[in-house]
Amino acid sequence: MKILPYKNLFIGITDTLSAIFFEGKYADKEVERTLKSNKQWGARDRAFIAETVYDLVRWKRLVEGVMSRPLAPDSIWEFVGSWFVLDPDEKLPAWPEFKKVNARDILKRHHESSKNIAVAESYPDWLFELGEKELGEQWIEEVQAMNAQAPTVLRVNTLKTDRKTLQKLLKDKQIKTKVLSKYQDALELEVKSNVFRTEEFKNGFFEIQDAGSQMIAPFLRVKPGMRVVDACAGAGGKTLHLAALMENKGQIIAMDLYDWKLKELKRRASRNDVQNVQTKLIEQKTIKRMENSIDRLLIDAPCSGIGVLRRNPDAKWKLQPEFFDRIKIEQQAILSDYSKMLKVGGLMVYATCSIFPSENNLQVEKFLADHPDYKLITDKAYLPSESGYDGFYMALIERMA
Repeated sequence: MKILPYKNLFIGITDTLSAIFFEGKYADKEVERTLKSNKQWGARDRAFIAETVYDLVRWKRLVEGVMSRPLAPDSIWEFVGSWFVLDPDEKLPAWPEFKKVNARDILKRHHESSKNIAVAESYPDWLFELGEKELGEQWIEEVQAMNAQAPTVLRVNTLKTDRKTLQKLLKDKQIKTKVLSKYQDALELEVKSNVFRTEEFKNGFFEIQDAGSQMIAPFLRVKPGMRVVDACAGAGGKTLHLAALMENKGQIIAMDLYDWKLKELKRRASRNDVQNVQTKLIEQKTIKRMENSIDRLLIDAPCSGIGVLRRNPDAKWKLQPEFFDRIKIEQQAILSDYSKMLKVGGLMVYATCSIFPSENNLQVEKFLADHPDYKLITDKAYLPSESGYDGFYMALIERMA
């Protein structure tokens, strides 16, 4: 993106990056906070800051390679300047903060450091090696796909409107979208825009939801009038989709460990005119009371999030090797405990936003081996390199007895 030579914008960028890298803050929240705190910035300024921050989070290791040292709090300006020097068409402003940035040295080091593929693709060594172990030669294709900028996809709320109508309403506001024919309720923005300010969003005509994520709710084969549990509902993106597919008929019980997430779900449900959802905190006694009573069960399991790295690139630097051992144990426990809520003949979907087999089909295989009363109907993996969207896995499982 073309440099905008205004120091206040670079201060916004460096402050945001410092919070992400040195205070453990999440990139999306910090970008949002920075932009909200500076309402005087125009659309071009805001886009420059957001894109620069995400690029530098995504390509952190590559930039460290051209600096020939790890990023530190006192080198944040050099870090930012080095990134722009990698583009031969850009010229850094002659500010004192950039005095340590030597373009010739940077380009020379870039040539050398990029011979290491983990550096060139900006991944920690351990994570790159784990990806190769999990996916073999396919891994490099996924790495490259996940280093691309994520598109913005809307899910049309069919309780309030339809895709054609919403597309026209947005077009009237100079927001152009394209229909994604393989995804029944999806529109993709042709150019990034702050759609949250539109009346259509405020009136609940759509939600932001990646195209891959939009495949999960339909995979559960819900029908109006059913009793459905969304067992790891979070803030409710898939809950709202289930409600629309069920035409607001029946009952959806949205569960989560955190009350603040369920409060956000309720707020979104109200905006979406969703009326068949109730929320419950996850407790063992609640799960026990609902045993053998549910028609459909969605387990959108906690996972590594490897499939959504281009949307959450800071996860590359926050993940630790030991996390994978812990999360796989947790996934098995959730499958074993929550599946008891399903009635005989009921269906459940086990889903993750990971593309690693050890979190996906291998977990399903282990569950089925330990629980012979359940059988796999079908499963599907969506890879970023193939779909162009986030990576997801989903398995449809039936309770037989």
